[in-house]
Amino acid sequence: MEFLRTPDERFENLPGYPFVPNYVEVGDGMRMHYVDEGPRDGQLVLMLHGEPTWSYLYRKMIPIITEAGYRAVAPDLIGFGRSDKPTQREDYTYARHLEWVGRFLDAVGLQDINLVCQDWGGLIGLRLVAAQPERFSRVVTANTILPTGQTPNEAFIKWRDFCLSVPDLEVGRLIQRTCTTELSPEEVAAYDAPFPDASYKAGARIFPALVPFGDNPEVEPNKQAWASLSRFEKPFLTAFSDKDPIMAGLDRIFQKKVPGAQGQPHTTIEGGSHFLQEDCGEALAHVVTGFIAVS
Repeated sequence: MEFLRTPDERFENLPGYPFVPNYVEVGDGMRMHYVDEGPRDGQLVLMLHGEPTWSYLYRKMIPIITEAGYRAVAPDLIGFGRSDKPTQREDYTYARHLEWVGRFLDAVGLQDINLVCQDWGGLIGLRLVAAQPERFSRVVTANTILPTGQTPNEAFIKWRDFCLSVPDLEVGRLIQRTCTTELSPEEVAAYDAPFPDASYKAGARIFPALVPFGDNPEVEPNKQAWASLSRFEKPFLTAFSDKDPIMAGLDRIFQKKVPGAQGQPHTTIEGGSHFLQEDCGEALAHVVTGFIAVS
């Protein structure tokens, strides 16, 4: 598998992101990057990002989580951030992303995980929870879902087709358009940093098309994952935002189907669009730390 490695200088002096890089190999010689901050003996908070972001999305949350005494780990999915990037769209599949993140968890030795997942971070993270429930202590879902073949809404179809067809996916500008807050030019540039040119963006382009709708081969495994989640009794919280045009209302599915979600202090974070970590990162971080402290 051919892949590219973004030069380190692309990540120098990014605003609000002073974290030391860490790497593990996850197969085919590829490295996965991750942030690892806070006390090693603190409770572990694993934060999984989605499309087309990277661990930079969690920069506002990491200091709050570590100041609360917890260990904050935020990997970059393969194809994103400081992680290596296969060059062909067909190199990316849902199953491979699951395998890569699973290898990352094993390589770093992560157990007793408090999972925070948004967007594709949920599609991947919740499959791992379903497969290895004993590895996870709590789950916080934010603007995500685990699809099982239903017809996507119009907003998602437009998003999928845009990613596949646009001549160049301008990641920083795209994230700005999907936020309620105004990013600085330097923050927009930080979201562009992983992608020196279009050849680095195969993973970002194909990700929406991997969501399992219709006859996608991952529909059945996702149904099986829901069967497992329907038996998951550990604390499970939804913390969706109020201005997400794609995921609005899907939090109620988790609240209804997951036993561990019963009686939890589910919340709607006001003022956030799809990337609520960017719009309301501090608020989401306090929700996470408060949830761990009381559940």
